[in-house]
Amino acid sequence: MDGEEAPPGALNLADYAPAGARTVDCFRRIRKIGEGTYGEVFEAMDIITGERAALKKIKLDDGKEGFPRQILREIKLLKKLDHENIIRLKEIVVSPGTAHGVGGSDDYMYRGDIYMVFEYMDHDLKKVLHHSTPPQVKYYMEQLLKGLHYCHVNNVLHRDIKGANLLISGGGKLLKLADFGLARPFTRDGSFTNHVITLWYRPPELLLGATNYAEAVDIWSVGCIFAEFLLRKPLFPGRTEQEQLSKIFELCGFPNEENWPGVSKLPLYKTIHPTTPTKRRLRDIFHNFDSHAVDLIDRMLILNPTQKCALLVLYALLLLLLAVDTLKLLALSSDLLVSIARS
Repeated sequence: MDGEEAPPGALNLADYAPAGARTVDCFRRIRKIGEGTYGEVFEAMDIITGERAALKKIKLDDGKEGFPRQILREIKLLKKLDHENIIRLKEIVVSPGTAHGVGGSDDYMYRGDIYMVFEYMDHDLKKVLHHSTPPQVKYYMEQLLKGLHYCHVNNVLHRDIKGANLLISGGGKLLKLADFGLARPFTRDGSFTNHVITLWYRPPELLLGATNYAEAVDIWSVGCIFAEFLLRKPLFPGRTEQEQLSKIFELCGFPNEENWPGVSKLPLYKTIHPTTPTKRRLRDIFHNFDSHAVDLIDRMLILNPTQKCALLVLYALLLLLLAVDTLKLLALSSDLLVSIARS
């Protein structure tokens, strides 16, 4: 998207669904559970194993490009990442009408449907964001930081962390990072599109036009999620990019060369004006919360991306907050599921 290319070697789907791959007939669809840019998602049952799965039907391009390059990149990344807090892509299946092998090669003729088969998760974090208990919040944040740290160690940026992309299962005890459609490998000197990350969770450097960025963009999104957990409402619910910046500056202060060296060189810096207070007052809205939790949010939502703590440090800080009795957590998770069912 926006000039970003799929990584070299990622464009042969036959590497992931070779001739002889299972067909979608091996699954019984139960219900439609979602729809996105690149296709529909169904809850399904594997008729051979009896296991539930999530089937993501991929919309194929009408033009010569065929299979969406962004989906191919997502498949390659998910096959690379193997962590308990990252959604697992189990396999790629095809419709019976999909042809394999063109002219003796391993290339596909996309004449049928392609499906990504994921492990099934009960629901997403949006359903629990606004009524989780403090122990559950800490537990979910621990898992999110662990999964994201694994991504970053493997040089992968997620670039779309939000409640809808954090899935919950295991009786409310297991969180997994999902939807890697905007994810990509990164290098320190790379140049990438800034049209990523859902607006409410998008960091100021992207809103100001930065194209050279790294892990800090994901850390900002995590900070917004943590804040939303505590406040039980979004921290920066902007309707436009300009309004989003205004809401950020109102709480985090206005950026200048003193608190963010180099910010004035960002493409869109000259389009903003200090109409809001320049003093940082983010902590003021969390005066009724645990000071250690607020410290963690404050570190994640620093304007200058180079000053953000590494995820490993943030994870260590979070562990200092974790003092949850296992049996108590199990009871809290059960109570939460009951409240979801009633809502």
